[in-house]
Amino acid sequence: MRELVVLGSTGSIGRQTLEVVQLFPERFRVKGLAAGKNWKLLREQVLSFRPEAVALAGEEEARLLAESLPPEFRPSIFWGEEGLEHLASWPGTDTVLVAVTGAAGWKPTLAAIKAGKRIALANKETLVVAGEIVVREAQRRGTPILPVDSEHAAIWQCLEGRKGVKRIILTASGGPFREYSLEELAKVRPAEALRHPTWRMGPKITVDSATLMNKGLEVIEAHWLFGLEYDKIKVLIHPQSIVHGLVEFIDGTWLGAMSVTDMRLPILYALSYPERMATELFPLDLARVGTLTFTEPDYERFPCLGLAIEAGKIGGTMPAVLNAANEVAVAAFLEERLPFLGIPAVVEEVMRRHQVVKDLSLEAIEEADAWARKEAEALIKRWG
Repeated sequence: MRELVVLGSTGSIGRQTLEVVQLFPERFRVKGLAAGKNWKLLREQVLSFRPEAVALAGEEEARLLAESLPPEFRPSIFWGEEGLEHLASWPGTDTVLVAVTGAAGWKPTLAAIKAGKRIALANKETLVVAGEIVVREAQRRGTPILPVDSEHAAIWQCLEGRKGVKRIILTASGGPFREYSLEELAKVRPAEALRHPTWRMGPKITVDSATLMNKGLEVIEAHWLFGLEYDKIKVLIHPQSIVHGLVEFIDGTWLGAMSVTDMRLPILYALSYPERMATELFPLDLARVGTLTFTEPDYERFPCLGLAIEAGKIGGTMPAVLNAANEVAVAAFLEERLPFLGIPAVVEEVMRRHQVVKDLSLEAIEEADAWARKEAEALIKRWG
């Protein structure tokens, strides 16, 4: 029986994780749930899963949740950044699934690692922002980091126990605008960007998929997960989203992992690893899919991909700056304060202004993150 804490339980990945738990109640038990501000959905989850502890973003949300629950169903309730970290190290649990959004994920991940928990990682920003520190700490303590992103889960399965790797290939759907011209991209509105053709995701990651920033962040994540240099990590556009990752070996052999576009499959594998559990829920009919296509990404129309790879190669605090500027720019786009093509423009300008700190520390990351958010917001205000 796996004893789980789910951080980000009310988001897309969190909700799908709880669906997996419901499918296999004899194998998984939820002992902790953390949400942002959505206390009403968290209340439903508490009543369904009876966790020992929960956490919310703010004290007010925590109060509202507590008042809404009957005493016999009331878990320990925490809030804020400290509450999230407290839940990540909750006693009696063995696995923490990290599915919070954005840079908020790296501190509770580090807390979970220090507490000796297995990490099922669905928050790529953790390794983008603090990969050097997080991976070093995990290696020092012998704590496994199991990827939940479909692409990294695919690469992980193809690499297991194998040597002679030449490079890995992350696939990308290309998002809803892969055929758009620059002129058409300039007119994209938030409602269009949120209509992803193949995946069911939250708003921020859906926009990142449309700009290809998501794939750039995944390149940085792959660098830390698999210990590969950036020239050994390639991206291909694969609109069908059936082949999630490929590995090319030095003898010319390729291995790929294929499945339907359902995040419950990589979630299940990360939670059950090293076991592979039998299920009839995820059938793949290749004859029905028919053609599988692959093309090179267009770095001119989708510059976020190149910016992310550049930030990863520079290292130090630059990836944290990239991520923070992107989070602010995406939020501004969704609020219609910034055009779609303004997202890479803001990110690039904030990166250009940043003085990189190479000697990475927790304090340096926090300072770079705060600086980048302030710079990005100032640029956005002048945009209009």
